[in-house]
Amino acid sequence: MSPIEMFNLDIQPGTTLKVKGKISEEAERFALNLGNSTDNLALHFNPRFNDPADGDVIVCNSKCDGNWDSEHRDTNFPFAKGSDFKFYITFKGDKFEIKLQNDHVIEFPNKTPLDKITYLTIYGDAKLVSVKFD
Repeated sequence: MSPIEMFNLDIQPGTTLKVKGKISEEAERFALNLGNSTDNLALHFNPRFNDPADGDVIVCNSKCDGNWDSEHRDTNFPFAKGSDFKFYITFKGDKFEIKLQNDHVIEFPNKTPLDKITYLTIYGDAKLVSVKFD
């Protein structure tokens, strides 16, 4: 899919993003980023199919001033090529809680000084159906 970018958001602690989409049949990876710019990401959520190191894996990371931090890799992988997906990301201020469709929860710390999220981008081998903010 072509990248989708949203600017000037006002995602405060306590906000949950509900993301729904469909993964392409030939998918290799897709990603969702939350932060205040492409160089400052509090959350990089990146499901990868057939990663050379871990096979099917979800990689979470953060980026400050253009520099990536250390990756968190989770092999609990509920995504399948050609299928629909949904997941929920709750911004807690000091961390993100990502609830996957199999009820597995990934907690990822907010390693940035961001106390609100103003930027979101989604890109890769998936079609976005909807993003809702609660």
